[in-house]
Parts: sequence; structure tokens; C-alpha cells
Amino acid sequence: RAQGGILYTIPTYSQFHRLAALPALSVPKPPTLKRRTRKRGSAPMASDLTSDTFLASKKISDEIKADLAVHPEKYTMLTGDRPTGRLHMGHYFGTIRERVALQNAGVTTRIIIADYQVITDRDTTANIADNVHNMVIDYLACGIDPEKTIIFTHSAVPALNQLMLPFLSLVTESELMRNPTVKAEQEASGHALTGLLLSYPVHQACDILFCKGNVVPVGKDQLPHIEQTRQIARRFNERYGQVFPEPHGLLTDAVEIPGLDGRKMSKSYGNAIALSATEEETAKLIKKSKTDSERMITFDKENRPGVSALLTTAALTTGRTEQDIAAEIGNDGAGALKRYVTESVNAYLAPIRERRRELEGQPEMVREILHEGNRRANEIANTTLDEVREAMGMVY
Repeated sequence: RAQGGILYTIPTYSQFHRLAALPALSVPKPPTLKRRTRKRGSAPMASDLTSDTFLASKKISDEIKADLAVHPEKYTMLTGDRPTGRLHMGHYFGTIRERVALQNAGVTTRIIIADYQVITDRDTTANIADNVHNMVIDYLACGIDPEKTIIFTHSAVPALNQLMLPFLSLVTESELMRNPTVKAEQEASGHALTGLLLSYPVHQACDILFCKGNVVPVGKDQLPHIEQTRQIARRFNERYGQVFPEPHGLLTDAVEIPGLDGRKMSKSYGNAIALSATEEETAKLIKKSKTDSERMITFDKENRPGVSALLTTAALTTGRTEQDIAAEIGNDGAGALKRYVTESVNAYLAPIRERRRELEGQPEMVREILHEGNRRANEIANTTLDEVREAMGMVY
């Protein structure tokens, strides 16, 4: 396959042709994209993300969504996860389903398994190899196609990480300290503010820009990262010459699936249903989830978080509304609700679990897919680093 002037020889993995393809985005013909102007050297951070700034970002995002439905070949998307544990339903409905849709729509897709980022707020890498292996299995089982999408790890791509050096020279300490995500991650972990955590937004800029990514699926709270990446790309281009695109955030319509206790679904809260969980494990998790003493089932997120979380889980996996499900169960109580949720989740995850079992029996193939992704990512990163050196006059 020819890509960016480099010939890639990709192994054929015929079994992935059976993966269910999600429909491409269906949106109207795009308007002409307009680039926002901003005073040189400035970049909106936490204090600047006003409603006006968000609306401007949303407008650009909407224009891109319309355009990529017609011209997906114009876009390169970078996205990924930290391998801190098993992926769960929150990941699936929050990001993975959207990635598969964009991949199948024809967007050039890169997925990074950010293993170096595990140590931003952890003092150990125990189980990381197993987490990485299972993350690849989860991606493939959910529909990520290695013939269309490069899956790779941070630690296997040295040239990507080397971009940190010139990029760090383009940001100030105060700009890093203002990033709200850095503060939130530090507070959530209770960990000291390490240099790696402080520079996390710069490392993310390396992830995005090494492959000339120009769109990144994000939620509203991640916009500061994208703005900092745009700032780094702009400052590099102005100082040394045009090398990088200025990426935009592709604001997703992803649903945030609540955990079984009503809080955000999270591995650290212990309220998540892992994609790798068996039917029996899923049933046990749902059965022990907290509800309340009121027998009549109603959807009320504020006053009945446990019951409402179960209703939302059932709604996502059946395509029905929470109110419709609540009305059907009515006075049958929490036990009936939990049985309904268990059946709905297990039925929805059944195809993913079947593919997952097949992949678990082919560990060598899973490793080969990651090795091939790392090889392809290295070729891209080495080319980009060569361009950076040339722009900086560092070719000796």
C-alpha cells in the first residue's frame, strides 16, 4: 500500500473482514473551512476557554465533520489510550465506537497505546505487557481493522519521543501549569507533579504531530490539549519553517456511560464492565450494583443515581430510552431492572466477546499486528524527524 510516498507491505488478516462495519458519518455537503486568526504566540488555555471560544471550536468541528463525510482522505486522526488496565464499556461508547466509524468512513487512522504515559502518575509498570496485549485484542474485537488503522506503542517509536526536545522549547512553564487537565490528573491521582505529568500536553502534541494528524476526536474538557498542540505547531512553523499542520479537535457526540454506582465509569472506581468480562462476571457486577429502597423504577439521575445508571446502560445497549425501559419495568423493582440490564449488556457484547475469544487463541497474530503497527509508525516518525532536523538546520 502506498502512503505518503512510502511503500508499506501489510500482511493480510482475512479474519478481520468479518468485523461489523459501522456506518460512515452522514452529513450535508461541507462549507469552506475558515481558519481562525489569533495573535501570534497566544494560545487559549483554561482561563480562555469561554463559551465563545467553545462555540468557535464547535463550529469548526461541525464543518470538519461535514467535510470528512465527503473527503475523508483529507484527514489523519490520532487517538489512543493509556494501558492502565482493561478497556470497558465506557471506553467503547465514549471513544472506540466513534473510532471504528471514522476508520470505516475512510479517515486515515492512527491509534497509540500510550505506555510511557502510564508512569505520569504511577510508580510501577507491573502488568503493562499484559494490558497492552489485551488492549490490542479489545481494539480488534470492537472493529478496529489493522489493514486500515496503525496500532502502535509509545515506547516502540523513538523518533516520536525525540520530538519532545524541540517542542519543549516552544512552551513556557506557566503555559503548562495553566492546563486544566494536568491539574485534574494530578488531583485525581494524589501523585506528585512529575516532570512527565507537567509536560504531558507536549508529549500529546508529539503523538498528534509526528504523523501530521489534523483531527483529534475530543470532548470539551480536552480542548486545551488541542489548543496547546496547535500552539506548538504554529510556533515551530513560524520559527523554523512549515512542517506541521495545526490540528483541530473533532468534538464527539459520544455518550458518557455511567458506572454501576452512578459515577463516571472508571477502572479506578471499580464500577466498570470490562469488555473482556464474561457473561457470568457481568451478571455478578450488575447484581451487586447499588440501587435504593424505592420499588417503582424511575429515571432520575440526580436523586436516584444507581437506578438511573442501570437504565442508561440498558438504553445504550438496546437503543431504547431510559424512560421507556423504566415504564416497562414499573413496580417490578430493582431486581427486575438488574435482570433486564444483564440480559441487554450480554446480548450487546456477545459479538465482541466471540471475536475476542477467537483472538485470545491467536496470541502470535495479535503480537504480529502490533509489531507491524510499530514498524509503520517508526517509518512515519523517522520521516517527520528528518523534516524537523532539516528545518532546524541540524543535518550534519
